[in-house]
Amino acid sequence: MQLVVARIGRAHGIKGEVTVEVRTDEPELRLGPGAVLATDPASAGPLTIATGRVHSGRLLLRFEGVHDRTGAEALRNTLLIADVDPEELPEGEDEYYDHQLIDLDVVTKDGEPVGRITEISHLPTQDLFVVERPDGTEVFVPFVEEIVTEIDLQEQRAVIDPPPGLIDDRAEVASSRDTAETGDDA
Repeated sequence: MQLVVARIGRAHGIKGEVTVEVRTDEPELRLGPGAVLATDPASAGPLTIATGRVHSGRLLLRFEGVHDRTGAEALRNTLLIADVDPEELPEGEDEYYDHQLIDLDVVTKDGEPVGRITEISHLPTQDLFVVERPDGTEVFVPFVEEIVTEIDLQEQRAVIDPPPGLIDDRAEVASSRDTAETGDDA
């Protein structure tokens, strides 16, 4: 099975290093020197990691055969893909691979069906479940502990406790104009 583990960002310096947006909780395992990674687009790879280091909080990688800024810039936005044993599970108790979450049924804590997870969207600040509702519409559910209260792989479901307005139109909008004090206009 193949998992996206990073996306190549901009070139760093003139010796072929690139910044990477890490998409794995195990970068030391997946993105270490010597790792051979498939790519999307496939024409960019496979790529073998020559070196890696952290600089100002960002992971920088250099690949074998990429020795200058021009070569590094040509890789920008390329996805790095690792081959992973399908039976392998993440190290952490509350960690999941995307393939484990895709197709889970989503229900509210009250048991009300919401839909089915069709995609995991990895954003810089958090991950989102893309949930397809029975009517074909989609709803985006932040994959945070306060909202996704349980993942039950045995039952193939994700339980959510959505705030008002997330999956319906019960949002409560507070406006300072609605609560403005009445005063004398004299």
